[in-house]
Amino acid sequence: MKIVTVSGYKAHELGIFDQNHIAITYIKKALENRLRALCENGLEWVLISGQLGVELWAAEVVYTLKSEFSELKIAILTPYLQQESHWKEETQQYYQSITERADFIDSISKRPYEHPKQLMQKNQFLLQKSDGLLLFYDEENQGSPRYMFEIAKKMEYNREIELLLITAYDINEIIHEEQMLTAMDHENIDEN
Repeated sequence: MKIVTVSGYKAHELGIFDQNHIAITYIKKALENRLRALCENGLEWVLISGQLGVELWAAEVVYTLKSEFSELKIAILTPYLQQESHWKEETQQYYQSITERADFIDSISKRPYEHPKQLMQKNQFLLQKSDGLLLFYDEENQGSPRYMFEIAKKMEYNREIELLLITAYDINEIIHEEQMLTAMDHENIDEN
């Protein structure tokens, strides 16, 4: 897999309204684990649409992985022009800090938001340009990733794309591992 689209829930769909929320750490760790494995097998490009939440956290992970995998690149292909124009100033600044480091940035629709169809076109476009989709999604809690998931399922059935999911179970496993490591660290400190 040379090109993967990464997507998933928006921050507010996960009940995350602060960039310092502990859940972001675990989500980024899950993304890092999957992206690292893909990089070790020749991943060259990560595509995102720049949506708040999983996609921008994935960009942060890519920027970290670039120190280890210098050939890794990220493209931000927004669904329409100025998608951030109605966001809070603080959120716009965060978004800009992500976009200014991208290897490629463009808008799929060369117009500002006009219709939900632009979002559907974005999903289709990104998946057509990719070998795979890495999606943080749980069928029990559908939310906005459902639309991309449904397109990817059809494409996977036709062997046009590989669908890789990160689920709530995966996040819980990472939390459990982190808790075990923390407990072991405390035991080592107590022994000394």
